[in-house]
Amino acid sequence: MRVFLTGATGFIGSHILPLLLATGHEVIGLTRSDAGARKLASVGASAHIGTLEDPSGLAKGAENADAVIHTAFDHDFSNFVANCEKDRRVIAALGSVLKGSDRPLLITSGVGIGDPRNGEPAREDVFDTHHFNPRIASEVAGQQQLEQGVNLGVVRLPQVHDTVKQGLISPYIQMAREKGVVAYIDQGANRWAACHVNDVARLYVLAIDRAESGAHYHAVAEEGVAARDIAEVVAKGLGVPAISVPKEQAEGHFGWFAMFAAADIIASSSQTRQKLAWAPKGPGLLDDLRDMDYAAT
Repeated sequence: MRVFLTGATGFIGSHILPLLLATGHEVIGLTRSDAGARKLASVGASAHIGTLEDPSGLAKGAENADAVIHTAFDHDFSNFVANCEKDRRVIAALGSVLKGSDRPLLITSGVGIGDPRNGEPAREDVFDTHHFNPRIASEVAGQQQLEQGVNLGVVRLPQVHDTVKQGLISPYIQMAREKGVVAYIDQGANRWAACHVNDVARLYVLAIDRAESGAHYHAVAEEGVAARDIAEVVAKGLGVPAISVPKEQAEGHFGWFAMFAAADIIASSSQTRQKLAWAPKGPGLLDDLRDMDYAAT
């Protein structure tokens, strides 16, 4: 297939790209710069110049593709709500050129959207339209496209990691460096699901090949890693204390990050594993946090 890959030079997309090429797909990678285009060309992909701020331009990149994988996202979490709305507009634009065809569109969301609200891990067959996470805008947009005849699927992400990046934990580390302490809330018993980036990339390729309309997949290797365990490993890496912050003081300490610091985002991937024969193999989140070079981040 000829696959249009947004985020092709980004954290996850740059891992998806070589897998697509290795399995015989042709890739058109979205990039915002000539330098990015040269990078794509060097690995055997073609480039489409565009930005998330220009959804119609992205739609043109999808027009001649057999499939679209959308991983691009503005990860300025301090402006998260607006960026989720931006993603909603992009999904609508991509869907507009795929409507009424079998060409699959695979979008990206967060595992929390599958929260059954009963204390159990989030599941693929749950769609919590009232979830607190603003990323719900992406899945609502996807559902609208699905209802309009787009062959749409969703990959829901946990904390995606290697020894350089770890999803929300990357800004958490930066905040800890600035404050001189690594904080968790109360006992730090809340958990975050996680998966190594290589396993996540492999899931995207399996999902786009399957091209199942309406499918939801969870890219989860670890159902939940405790916030206190994360904090203690990060504190050791930074050489600063790990401390508990009372829940009522969380907003004052964490600012915009407080919503995430308090969240218990556990998730299962049992349905995904069964459907795609996907078996994560990468190192765990705490292993990558122990092995990262904190001086270089």
